Amino acid sequence: MPVQTLEELARIDSDWVWQTDAAQNFTYLSPEVERFLGRTAGALTGTSRMTIAANGGDGSFWEPYFTALDRRQAFTGFIYPYAHPDGHVRWFRISGEPVVAPDGTFCGYRGTGTDISSEGQARSALADALAELRTSHASLVEQNKRFEAALSNMTQGLCLFDEAARLVVYNQRYCEIFGLAPEALRIGMSQREICAMLVGAGCYRGGTTVDALCEGTRQALLDPDPKPIQRELADGRILAVCYRTIEDGGWVSTFEDITERRRNEARIAHMARHDALTDLPNRTALREHGLSMLGKPRRAGETTRLAILCLDLDRFKAVNDTHGHGAGDALLRAVSERLCARVRTGDLVARLGGDEFAVLHRVADAAGALALAERMIELVSTPYDLDGYTVEIGMSVGIAIADEAADDIDRLLKNADTALYHAKGKGRGTACLFEAAMDETAEVRRAIERDLADALKHGMFEVHYQPLVNLDSNRVTGLEALVRWRHPERGLIPPATFIPVAEETGLIVALGEWVLNRACRDAVAWPGGISVAVNVSAVQLRHRTFAQTVLLALAASGLRSDRLELEITESVLLDDTEANLETLHLLRRTGIRISMDDFGTGYSSLTYLRRFPFDKIKIDRSFVQDAGKATEAGAIIRALVSLGTSLGITTLVEGIETEEQLAAVRAEGCQEMQGFLFSRPRTADEITAMLTAARDEAAAA
Repeated sequence: MPVQTLEELARIDSDWVWQTDAAQNFTYLSPEVERFLGRTAGALTGTSRMTIAANGGDGSFWEPYFTALDRRQAFTGFIYPYAHPDGHVRWFRISGEPVVAPDGTFCGYRGTGTDISSEGQARSALADALAELRTSHASLVEQNKRFEAALSNMTQGLCLFDEAARLVVYNQRYCEIFGLAPEALRIGMSQREICAMLVGAGCYRGGTTVDALCEGTRQALLDPDPKPIQRELADGRILAVCYRTIEDGGWVSTFEDITERRRNEARIAHMARHDALTDLPNRTALREHGLSMLGKPRRAGETTRLAILCLDLDRFKAVNDTHGHGAGDALLRAVSERLCARVRTGDLVARLGGDEFAVLHRVADAAGALALAERMIELVSTPYDLDGYTVEIGMSVGIAIADEAADDIDRLLKNADTALYHAKGKGRGTACLFEAAMDETAEVRRAIERDLADALKHGMFEVHYQPLVNLDSNRVTGLEALVRWRHPERGLIPPATFIPVAEETGLIVALGEWVLNRACRDAVAWPGGISVAVNVSAVQLRHRTFAQTVLLALAASGLRSDRLELEITESVLLDDTEANLETLHLLRRTGIRISMDDFGTGYSSLTYLRRFPFDKIKIDRSFVQDAGKATEAGAIIRALVSLGTSLGITTLVEGIETEEQLAAVRAEGCQEMQGFLFSRPRTADEITAMLTAARDEAAAA
């Protein structure tokens, strides 16, 4: 549990907060513990409760504590003696509950502690007084006075009854608990008379009878291992009532108001199972509720099954980076409210962490689950008004549906998460239903994620280059740097396989920096008129040191800035647009050229042309596949080329593979081309040889 959350627990009505690991050694104690234990939190960290106990953890009264630990159950109100450094013994009352990681691993316990030494001292004084009374011949009134010194320090109410169940002693706290005037009780009253008075005054909740109270007392006194009995009062307070027999007959009853303690324990339990920001159930509560829904018997004729929807917000990080974490938190709360408003009674919305949510929902079939996912995507994608400014985000959804014999909520969660990964791979705002074949793909993805960092560390990446050709001169004017991963077992892995993983894990920043430096160093050896184009992802551009990285690469290699071209896609500008545009403007002012890749495939391409003076637009290969055959394909290329010409922007067409396609784009006025017709991507050595041959051929001519 984060320290911030533990500090919040410390503000609950208790003296200190503690947390232990699986071996029951303290891993956290709130700072105020020193005031009560006489030792700093740091000095106690790593020790166990038994090593600081006055009796070293021995004694039969420790049995309930050890039983709870063995069973990994919560415990409340356990009292034990503590050996204080000042030589005295103090008494502490603790409550705790097990801590379980999201994957089900037991991590230890956390809870609260309270110093009740004053109560323990009062109990000792009372025991001494009782011993003295056994040999005393004082009147009952005198006995009551003799007890007063001991009783006045108790926070508990107390009544002492003789063997005939007649009241011998009581304290003021007992009257306060039940709202009785001191004169309402008299020495010699029977227990039944007192119970009748309390029931008649409406002290206990409705339905409580005198017979039930008396029988409860009788049963408690017969129990060889008596435990506190909880009684609920009419005003909602909760009392813990303890009964202890005394020698020569009779018993002592103590009444402790544990209302606040129960509320605090309930609050701790709530915090352990709910997200602090949105108050939605967390992953732990989701698992518990999911197991309950899986195990719940269906009604006759019911055919619904449990569906788990894993939800991931699109473009949330851009809101955080642009408007601050306060706006991000407000957005998460707004999203949670919308999701909760959409589900039915009995369903569950949970926050798994970050911008990830989940929904448990009963559906008749897969179509019902997909329909719910689409409705939620539409709902979440509606603009938000956050303190006067409008924010738009999207959402992707992965769905897993339990089969007839399903009883494994963790497997369903894993399947839904796998489906979510596939949904995000299809693009923003999509929902995907889990299929068994996805497991294999997910395993490949996990293997790539594991190997990616090692590949970068051990130099397993290569940069290949594909020529950019001027259509007027048929000469190479630039080369696009394309990264490849030479895996020791799987061979050459294309970027489409590992780049998305690198972006999700953040490794794209280091990988992109390596590619940029490699490309600049290679380009220095090429003829002066040849430029190098390097692709830049949204993750790289958002990084605060991106501009510095680019300028350092140029300085280290000696490459002129006008020979470097940075290629970005529309997705770069969708996230954190203003900040990204500012970075691009800064780099462009140094002489670096900026081009938009895959132009024409996004919704906002024309908008960004108006907002940023791109040097080049690369027309996506999808527009040239039918060039020369389909009239509309040629018309689109003609329009895009005309747009570029009117704005003074160079136009390049990607994916030229046939002479027919080349003739078609040349006829439409395109200035540059790139494609397998001229050359596939080649290694740096092959490119150097190609450029040298072209130079020699030109010289010979």
